[in-house]
Amino acid sequence: MSPDTLFGGPALPPAYPERAAWGTAPKLRQWQAEALEKFFAADADDFLAVATPGAGKTTFALRVATELVDRGIVKRITVVAPTDHLKRQWADAAAKVGLSLDPNFKNADGRHGDGFIGVAVTYAQVASKPMLHRAKTEAARTLVILDEIHHGGDALSWGDGIREAFEPAVKRLSLTGTPFRSDTAAIPFVEYEKDRDGIRRSKADYTYGYGQALRDHVVRPVMFMAYSGTMRWRTSAGDEMAASLGEAAVTKDITAQAWRTALNPTGEWIPSVLAAADRRLSEVRRAVPDAGGLVIATDHDDARAYAGRLKKITGESPTVILSDDAKASDKIDAFSAGDQRWMVAVRMVSEGVDVPRLAVGVYATSTATPLFFAQAVGRFVRARKRGETASVFLPSVPNLMALANQLELERDHALDRPENHLEEEGFALEDSLMEAANREEKASDSLTKQKFEALESQASFDRVLFDGGEFGTGGELGSEEEQDFLGIPGLLDADQVGMLLRQRQHEQQSRRGRKAAAAAPEPEPAPTVMDHRQLTELRGQLAKNVSAWSARSGMPHGMVHSELRRICGGPPVAQANEEQLNQRLKKLQDWFIGRK
Repeated sequence: MSPDTLFGGPALPPAYPERAAWGTAPKLRQWQAEALEKFFAADADDFLAVATPGAGKTTFALRVATELVDRGIVKRITVVAPTDHLKRQWADAAAKVGLSLDPNFKNADGRHGDGFIGVAVTYAQVASKPMLHRAKTEAARTLVILDEIHHGGDALSWGDGIREAFEPAVKRLSLTGTPFRSDTAAIPFVEYEKDRDGIRRSKADYTYGYGQALRDHVVRPVMFMAYSGTMRWRTSAGDEMAASLGEAAVTKDITAQAWRTALNPTGEWIPSVLAAADRRLSEVRRAVPDAGGLVIATDHDDARAYAGRLKKITGESPTVILSDDAKASDKIDAFSAGDQRWMVAVRMVSEGVDVPRLAVGVYATSTATPLFFAQAVGRFVRARKRGETASVFLPSVPNLMALANQLELERDHALDRPENHLEEEGFALEDSLMEAANREEKASDSLTKQKFEALESQASFDRVLFDGGEFGTGGELGSEEEQDFLGIPGLLDADQVGMLLRQRQHEQQSRRGRKAAAAAPEPEPAPTVMDHRQLTELRGQLAKNVSAWSARSGMPHGMVHSELRRICGGPPVAQANEEQLNQRLKKLQDWFIGRK
């Protein structure tokens, strides 16, 4: 086993050791090479590649483009993206591999400059003049790259317009990190197949999911830091109400109003969570000095207020990204290239925007569709070097908890719905696709705010969600229980994160047990019932981690076991109990992160 193989992981995953700047990789990752081979083997007009945000879809697409140009198969390239900022991002990445794309092309121009091989345009731009883009596509053998293709159905006319514009293309490469929509608008150039229930679902030609990318160390592991607390508000009828955030036994309306109260910048919940997130960012920056944070807000007023709170907390003015700001793209680029701590944005940074140093997020918006949540979390998962982790802070409400626990779930776009689909949580209609997400919805925001008046909000630490598991016993702000998780090192592999979370969970349960025992009268001694399954699992974990430490340190396995037993005490592994095995696992963890 290699010294780099911690906790049994692969020695050199497909993302390493040769990391290159975004869009410029001279060597492809394993998944990119496999997808490239499949693309040319299929030799079809259309190819749909689904890859988790942060995995490198752009690098793959640009390699396809250069190969097609080099082989003389295409003479022109058109990239279609959801936003103006992404057009520029594509043009910059293409330039690094020798392809000149014009992101400033306007429909009124008619044709692009002679120095460009093609253009980068938005879906709205194509849908407004499909025949113009059809004529351009017919004028030369064209490759069309459709970035985040699920946006092709954002408006009723868009799908038809995009089909009309690009039907004559020689090749169409469709890309997405979230191959689903919450409505039934068909996605252009995507093939659908019926499942066992007769529902037509999208079919990808190549899929690279978050779980696989995490195992390959291509993306970061994500810890979700959930915060609850007590909320109090006044309804439009003048009634005062109170509820705990995320309380299970309340209606959806009460949950929504408690959630809105938590996000109100005049209360104490959001400032407390922002302060906790900043403490987490400080911990991460010990190992990753340029790590940055992003707060995703619901509207412009909240974004400005959150920025003000962050300035009081940090002493530094954050970058504020508003969708109606003509300089938004320049601000994002400047933040990406700098080392400023925080950026606050109104939704528009939720998709596609590449700021690889983002490591800590605050999900401070009431938008909670699966598509928006997946794209928002995708802003934090791009790995730059091995061991970087991501932390996303969010309100402890049931639908967000469910989405966080299902991060690795692979979804397809369904064209059909069961008759009772409106009653099913999974078929909630999309309330914020890209056009809505990129503007301040003044009417709907003001209506929502008129429904109640936020009176008071208090925050408390709830739990950590990671890899489908939940950790932590809750705690007050600033408590030892909260700090156990805020203080997790910023450079850990996914296996190390899981192990450390389990260790912290065990320590908290032990502390709580000791406090309860000290407060309670001495109980009658009861026979201890050993859990043989738990002991077997712990012995397996210990053996695996001893093997990893042996590989790293050069110390034989037997000597590692002997040293652990000398330090921690107790009998040999075969006779050790649960507490003794956990003590040895904790000591190993200390060694791995540099504590002796």
